[in-house]
Amino acid sequence: MELLSQLLGRMSLEYLPTEPATIGAAVGMPLGAIGVAVALTYFKKWRWLWNNWLTSLDAKKIGIMYIVVALLMLVRGLFDAMMLRLQTAVAVGDTQGPFDVDTFQQVFTAHGTIMIFFVAMGLMFGLINVVMPLMIGARDMAFPWLNSVSFWLFVAGMILNNVALIFGGFSPGGWLGYPPLTGLEYNPGPGVDYWIWSLQIAGLGSLFSGINFIVTILKKRARGMTMMKMPIFPWSVLVTSVLIALAFPILTVTLALLSLDRLMGMHFFTSDMGGNPMMYINLIWAWGHPEVYILVLPAFGIFSEVVPTFARKALFGYKTMVAALVAIMFFSFIVWQHHFFTMGAGANVNAFFGIMTMVIAIPTGVKIFNWLFTMYKGKIRFDAPMIWFLAFVVTFTLGGVTGVMMAVPALDFQVHNSLFLVAHFHNTIIGGVVFGFLAGITYWFPKLFGFRLIDKLGRWSAYLWQIGFILAFMPLYILGLMGAVRRLDHYADPTWQPFFIVSGIGVLVIMAGTFMLISQIALSVWKRKELVDTTGDPWNGRTLEWSVPSPAPHYNFASTVEVTKRDDWWYAKQAKKQLSPPPPSAYKDIWLPKNSASGLLIGIGTGLFGFAAIWHMWWLLVVALVFIVAVIIRRTYNTDDEYMISAEELMKEDAAVYKRRHV
Repeated sequence: MELLSQLLGRMSLEYLPTEPATIGAAVGMPLGAIGVAVALTYFKKWRWLWNNWLTSLDAKKIGIMYIVVALLMLVRGLFDAMMLRLQTAVAVGDTQGPFDVDTFQQVFTAHGTIMIFFVAMGLMFGLINVVMPLMIGARDMAFPWLNSVSFWLFVAGMILNNVALIFGGFSPGGWLGYPPLTGLEYNPGPGVDYWIWSLQIAGLGSLFSGINFIVTILKKRARGMTMMKMPIFPWSVLVTSVLIALAFPILTVTLALLSLDRLMGMHFFTSDMGGNPMMYINLIWAWGHPEVYILVLPAFGIFSEVVPTFARKALFGYKTMVAALVAIMFFSFIVWQHHFFTMGAGANVNAFFGIMTMVIAIPTGVKIFNWLFTMYKGKIRFDAPMIWFLAFVVTFTLGGVTGVMMAVPALDFQVHNSLFLVAHFHNTIIGGVVFGFLAGITYWFPKLFGFRLIDKLGRWSAYLWQIGFILAFMPLYILGLMGAVRRLDHYADPTWQPFFIVSGIGVLVIMAGTFMLISQIALSVWKRKELVDTTGDPWNGRTLEWSVPSPAPHYNFASTVEVTKRDDWWYAKQAKKQLSPPPPSAYKDIWLPKNSASGLLIGIGTGLFGFAAIWHMWWLLVVALVFIVAVIIRRTYNTDDEYMISAEELMKEDAAVYKRRHV
């Protein structure tokens, strides 16, 4: 028994789920995984999955896998939101509600963690992988293998996050894990450790991706594409990647220090032995506020491509858009303290951060006005991507206005830690980020799969999301002003209940919008032969990615790409230049990376490492670490990791594409 105890660390039967909701999740998730495995076996798709997806180094396929994982987590996060609103709708007075306090706080933490780290970040990295190389004329990412490693680290973090449901329970300490709530004294179980290691592993993948994106944009642009000839979306990716490279090391160190407090009895963030919990809050928001812009800036880049296409006009104020992106990148690092004006830092400190918070709203407002001026006198088509943009304008502007309100320290003292703040945050992140990425997925879907999505269902999805969003979060502004705080699982004032009920109805409407989105994808797949795009440019887009066929080939560009001006593809179309195939001299032999399982293996090893650290299984931790190092060494000395496509093969493939598109 002693040997078994040493092997299993602190595992015990007491960590099995006991609440009906957690039991259902613990049973349902493994059953779902088993069902997928049975289906793959029945249809004999394991080899296809392995060769075409799991080991692929093609940035587009990696991007699609990011998006699939993120959409699955979006559904999971929305179910968590429904559980939260169900509790607050009924837990008034003597009625306790369906969940106890601990379960509610776990769901609260899981919802925030999943939506930020595994939905918003996943959608962002997915679209960047699919579109950004095509927009700058690159055949692939600068480091294809590192791109695969980044994705599988993301997946490993996601799996650890969800394994907590099955065994051990999740952290009840909030999605940012403030001590002392996450300290060993008040939270000795494995839940906080699940939270730490899932974010630590996924965050490492995010850092690798940011470095990869920076190098790709700086070194892989098409000939002639200077920085000021790049489309806005690559610009937004560049500034976002700089933020990732600067901010995510802060998160890594902060979580490492918290982990040392828990594992080794350190006192970095305790109230005794020289520690200070407020130091943690400063560090986590020094990462956290740049993270807000890490999420939203690529969405701004997406809207900067969508609006000109559907307004049939060039983007208004290109240079000011670039300047606004760079300004936001800078100011995002000097506003973090506005998250805790009530800390007691003093009037001067609060005044500085309040002013900086108001200043950062200026470049954001510049972008809104530039999009509106782009639409002015344009021939606007209200297809689904444009509807998502219009929903964003309404929702995000409301979030921006309330954000400037809270930039006033005196007002922030009133609404701090209240549901007013929760509503503001969701207005900016969901309205800005999720709406943006759903617009981007709809807009670039033909580039992924070769056929369009059914537009009517996409428009209805956007309408339902917008209506549901107003119903779900406008009542929270009112409740916040009435004194309702966040993380509230029970309340005594019955006058609050109608507002919580309306908010719950709003979440149901959002779920209906999500169901409409899933239906749009499913029906479009069913009717894909009717929706096939033969031109490669279904929206009559302006930028370079529309010059390649749909779906984009694995090598992106068969011939050498040269850019002479901004929106070069648009001007080529007007001059009918795209109707002529490139001359033979434009083709050269190209080298592409071979498939590799090492990224997947590193993800597995890292997931086991995190699991071992969570449960104090030190033997497994050592085995996992040795395994990871061995895979990296093996990959380092692998000299046969590329294959060549000859110029003659590329010419033949290009000729077939040209014939398919123009005959």
